[in-house]
Amino acid sequence: MPPLYLLLKPASGLCNLRCRYCFYHDEAGVRQKESYGIMQIEVLEKIIEKALHYASGACTFAFQGGEPTLAGLDFFRAAVALQEKYKDKNLKVYNTIQTNGVLLDEDWCAFLAKEKFLVGLSVDGIKETHDFCRVYPDGSGSFNRVMQAARRMETYKVEFNILTVVYAATARHIAKIYEAYKKQNFRYLQFIPCLDPLQNPAESFALTPERYADFMKRLFDCWYRDLMAGNYISIRQFDNYIGMLRGYPPECCGFSGVCALQNVIEADGSVYPCDFYVLDEYRLGNLCTDRFEEIEQRGKESGFVEASVPLPEECRRCRYAALCRNGCRRHRIGGPAGVNRFCKAYQEFFDYSFERMAALAQNLR
Repeated sequence: MPPLYLLLKPASGLCNLRCRYCFYHDEAGVRQKESYGIMQIEVLEKIIEKALHYASGACTFAFQGGEPTLAGLDFFRAAVALQEKYKDKNLKVYNTIQTNGVLLDEDWCAFLAKEKFLVGLSVDGIKETHDFCRVYPDGSGSFNRVMQAARRMETYKVEFNILTVVYAATARHIAKIYEAYKKQNFRYLQFIPCLDPLQNPAESFALTPERYADFMKRLFDCWYRDLMAGNYISIRQFDNYIGMLRGYPPECCGFSGVCALQNVIEADGSVYPCDFYVLDEYRLGNLCTDRFEEIEQRGKESGFVEASVPLPEECRRCRYAALCRNGCRRHRIGGPAGVNRFCKAYQEFFDYSFERMAALAQNLR
């Protein structure tokens, strides 16, 4: 068994914000049971015990939501204690958490630093773009509170990176956002395109292929300019492209073009193959009653991974197929074997940036 990766949802889809584009709220709304509430400690213990018994070499617990901090700090203290209880001395255990940052007070930051959690902080650019989407239930923006959390984590030396959703406004203001992130000393950045809703894909936040292409080109120019000046800022997308051009495998399924079984675990212990498919028809079992071996076998039998493998004919003819690989399955039109809705955006971006990326890859050899 290789190293094991788990994505846990300790607060299910519960959240203290009402982000206007939230894909998980959209997913939960089409399930028979929208929310499973807060994960019980008994469920958490079964998950950790079975995971650490099954894993080999390393096991990563990635906590997401919803908003995972709603489970409470004592929940995470219990998680670390249970990991210590059940882990083999030769097994490395890692913890990560993706959070909106609203609840990260002094106690939280002290804990995250002490237990060496890697934190992903959700920030949507500058105050104007962030507060348009990432709002409290009363409609007010969360930007100031999130920036306080970032400063607090820096004080406590918590390792964290920034996750930004690319929608119409963040795409339009990307140069200003990039400069603002530099001033904040945010040096590890990830930008992910906004997902269309499952039921009404036309009702999106208007991230058109044309707008996404323009976003990628302008962001690349900012990044490349700084890199050439000796100021390296990690942008996950560009780091992956350069690595792939150097012969390294893509770092995650979104860049490989082939799905992976991610072991997404809801608050009741139910397991799903992917964070974008936590839907009733994709449920693989429940770790309160099933073993990891059974979950893995059902994942293989489901054909979830295999369905993402075939490349459309136009992808096979494309000069950038080895780099693009048709992207994430959730962005494909008409099903897992369809063409990525941002196909033209990627073609335009690679036409614009490929020579510079190839030169960088060559110089790094």
